Amino acid sequence: MIPLRVKFILVLFYFLSGVCPSYGEVLQIDNNYDGKMDQWHHMSDDNKIIKIEYDNNGDGKIDQTDIYEKNKTPVRVEVDRNFDGNTDQFQYYRTDGSLEKIEKDTEFSGKINRKENFNTNGLLTNIEIDSNGDEKMDGWQNFNDQGKIMNAEYDTEHNGKVDRWEIFGSNETIKIAQFDTNKDSKPDQFQYFYPSGTLKKIEFDTNLNGQIDRWEFYKKDEKLDRVELDRNHDGKPDMIKHK
Repeated sequence: MIPLRVKFILVLFYFLSGVCPSYGEVLQIDNNYDGKMDQWHHMSDDNKIIKIEYDNNGDGKIDQTDIYEKNKTPVRVEVDRNFDGNTDQFQYYRTDGSLEKIEKDTEFSGKINRKENFNTNGLLTNIEIDSNGDEKMDGWQNFNDQGKIMNAEYDTEHNGKVDRWEIFGSNETIKIAQFDTNKDSKPDQFQYFYPSGTLKKIEFDTNLNGQIDRWEFYKKDEKLDRVELDRNHDGKPDMIKHK
């Protein structure tokens, strides 16, 4: 993909060098000097850019279109990343030229399954994911003002209800994962991780009364160390099994 700055320099060069197209004309360019046209600049009647098309891989087919709609910077960019003739990525820009969001078809299935939103500084604010291709988002990842992931939620059953929650540390490794195993929209299993990202402890609410009654502790090599049980459900472990 050609950087925006390069595109602007090219356009400015054509205007200053006297190669400016006539009103409403399409300017064809061989940008890499291989004897084949690979850029098409569509101009309006008042000599403003409507769109620029690109053939980035030299196969004679358009695989990127920058939509200007007479603005100084593109308002939308459409990309065919795998060069199969179908657009699989859409980029949307604010009026100041900053990237606002990207929608992707990462599976090249003809369906958008990932949406990325950005702040005015170009950092991610959140990502939405459709993991099973039903065109309904089932994963949500949220980022802080440094662009680092803070937490995430997932609907792994694809029933419209969140059943997994994740919390991340400052180094973007997972700290806690919570699971709803009985589909009541409440977590009943809790996994805790070492700073390295390996599993440290799992807590279970086995009778689903809102109280932990089983604990599994793991060593840093991910081997089970011991299991603690609260058999009478009074909130206190009354049996310990060492492994």
